Amino acid sequence: MGGCAGSRRRLSDSEGEDTDPAPRPPLLDRQDAHWKNAVGFWLLGLCNNFSYVVMLSAAHDILSHQRAPRNQSHVDPDPTLTPHNSSSRFDCNSVSTAAVLLADILPTLIIKFLAPLGLHLLPYSPRVLTSGICAAGSFILVAFSHSVGTSLCGVVLASISSGLGEVTFLSLTAFYPRAVISWWSSGTGGAGLLGALSYLGLTQAGLSPQHTLLSMLGIPALLLASYFLLLTSPGLQDPGGEEEADTAARQPLINSAAAESKPGSSSHLSLQERWTVFKGLLWYIVPLVLVYFAEYFINQGLFELLFFRNTFLSHAQQYRWYQMLYQAGVFASRSSLRCCRIHHTWALALLQCVNLAFLLADVWLNFLPSIYLVFLIILYEGLLGGAAYVNTFHNIALETRDEHREFAMATACISDTLGISLSGLLALPLHDFLCHLS
Repeated sequence: MGGCAGSRRRLSDSEGEDTDPAPRPPLLDRQDAHWKNAVGFWLLGLCNNFSYVVMLSAAHDILSHQRAPRNQSHVDPDPTLTPHNSSSRFDCNSVSTAAVLLADILPTLIIKFLAPLGLHLLPYSPRVLTSGICAAGSFILVAFSHSVGTSLCGVVLASISSGLGEVTFLSLTAFYPRAVISWWSSGTGGAGLLGALSYLGLTQAGLSPQHTLLSMLGIPALLLASYFLLLTSPGLQDPGGEEEADTAARQPLINSAAAESKPGSSSHLSLQERWTVFKGLLWYIVPLVLVYFAEYFINQGLFELLFFRNTFLSHAQQYRWYQMLYQAGVFASRSSLRCCRIHHTWALALLQCVNLAFLLADVWLNFLPSIYLVFLIILYEGLLGGAAYVNTFHNIALETRDEHREFAMATACISDTLGISLSGLLALPLHDFLCHLS
């Protein structure tokens, strides 16, 4: 079968006709559709979060406004080797990397606040195209920027791309087997690992940050190809997967007109129904907010201050390694749903807050003797964050009714963004306070 574009044509042709469930396709067709959708959602998760992750990995370079020479593969021309604030025991940029975090997350927060109000009912294809164009624009704008302000505008484009894409693709999972949530989550974790690792590896090899960013322009093209060419029509498979083989097939929300008459769509939910669903989601939303608040307070508030002078790594290189190890932990745990499922995500929130308190104490008291201990803690931090994300959305998919699921997924995705935004707002004054300590 064709991709989502072909599915849209079929739905448009059938508007106004009966919406009886399509007959179940042969087993081989269902298996082929299963793997196409699994790979498709994995690639969508990978491509959607890639630019967001790369901008966070490049945060130290953006604020340092450095351009590494191509012929120096082992020497990092890091201006932070000379402290920006010589009166502080910390090697600080004049602006916290939390500034990049805020530019990378606040547009996403606005988009996700709009999602429950009707954004998720807009046609899918224009949203996907907008997401891909913004991702490409972010790489180009930051690569050719000659000021921090222009670079932050590029980061904002990455945020728009990631936020719009997450709302779009998580809503789209409501019309596919629930297994695609695991593949999507694994792909987002892969974006973290591959994004951070590729930026670290290419800059360590001597490629300048500018050329490193330009080399990543194929990722937005891959996102568009995955959506338009790889995903199959949701009518080809049972929405519950193997565990719910007897459930009726549901049609996708490809455009708002077709959605008017399709079961499984949230378009007919009243405000009272949406409020009731939202209250039921708080059990999952609040822990995920806490998890992401704690981990991004660590990532963008403390990473820059966890600087070890007695190591062969420069300050910028240490920051990149922290980001890569965190993303490795996220990838591993977001890919673990088939092996380990956690219902009580409150426990993950508590453990992540313990991580924050411990590393904040180390920044203040400087008692950890080795950077390798910090490496292990950051890897563990990533494991907790990834587990919280994938289990939250899996639990929501299991426990919401079919007609509520699209709205629930679009609403719950605000959790991580809200936590990240709060952490960025608090990390900025913390950075200024600590960097002015004598």
